[in-house]
Amino acid sequence: MVKPTGPTNPLLKGLIEDLKLKSVEQKVALWKQLASDLEKSSRRRRIVNLSKINLYTKENETIVVPGKVLGSGILDHKVTISAYQFSDSAKEKITKAGAKMIPLNELIKESPKGKRIKIMG
Repeated sequence: MVKPTGPTNPLLKGLIEDLKLKSVEQKVALWKQLASDLEKSSRRRRIVNLSKINLYTKENETIVVPGKVLGSGILDHKVTISAYQFSDSAKEKITKAGAKMIPLNELIKESPKGKRIKIMG
């Protein structure tokens, strides 16, 4: 018998359901893609360093990481980053750069249509 993988955290399961619902309600494929990425096992979720975010983003962009943001590297411009998890060093460097961190459930409320949002990872 195959051992089931995927999230066991009830908060994460609720977030995934919210993303799927918003995808159907708003007809936005972005939320469905994020939900499917978060349903993967924790070993297969995306991990992104700040150096990569700094390299591939411009000032005032909004990005989503369906996984964890790590603090390796520097961030030298203001961006809005939404992710499932942030490391402590990433939180510190993001606030120091004047950038903004938003939990995924708040991003769904702020931008239900998913316009001008990039997925990284």
